[in-house]
Amino acid sequence: MKLYGHPMSTCTRKVLTTLAEKGQEAQFVLVDLMKGEHKQPAHLARQPFGVIPALEDDGNMLYESRAIMRYLDRKLPGTSLTPADPRAYGLMEQYISVEQSYFSPAAMKVIMERLFKPHMGGGAADEARVAEGLQGVDKVFGIIDPVLGKQQYLAGDSFSLAEVSWLPYLEFFVAAGGADVLNKHKNVAAWWNRISSRPSWKKATGK
Repeated sequence: MKLYGHPMSTCTRKVLTTLAEKGQEAQFVLVDLMKGEHKQPAHLARQPFGVIPALEDDGNMLYESRAIMRYLDRKLPGTSLTPADPRAYGLMEQYISVEQSYFSPAAMKVIMERLFKPHMGGGAADEARVAEGLQGVDKVFGIIDPVLGKQQYLAGDSFSLAEVSWLPYLEFFVAAGGADVLNKHKNVAAWWNRISSRPSWKKATGK
């Protein structure tokens, strides 16, 4: 099993976290984004949209991180990250969708402006865009905070793929100065502390 990606990539980190939760490893093949390797023919043969990660397993290629994490959870031995209970399963899928559709797009506005743009020579952050992103994240946190006041995790009382999908964006959001927004929502902040302290996340991020 080979994982083609980059250790700082949010989507690669989802897959690495899933592998770590299952107690498994894949051969890691670095795709150097700064050299544009993700746009070269060799990688486009693995991931036709020219992004990362891509997984090679038994001669088959799979791309899209949320698909890969579901595949690995189903295939690999170890504790399941997908709830068996239908309601919990539905909640897991619901909050993966919330992450993808509402949280990450808002968080990435802040992350791009405050973290990536300065390091890529893009100049000063567009504070209007940052404010828009912070407002979007605050709305999402306001919606999930009462949920996390009643249960430990998004799908119920067990860590699931929902948390895996949120973790990388949450970390970069906090690093981009989002801690004040996070800490406004005490249940979300407590949940972040729980999930970011997991050994699987520390392994995935090299901490």
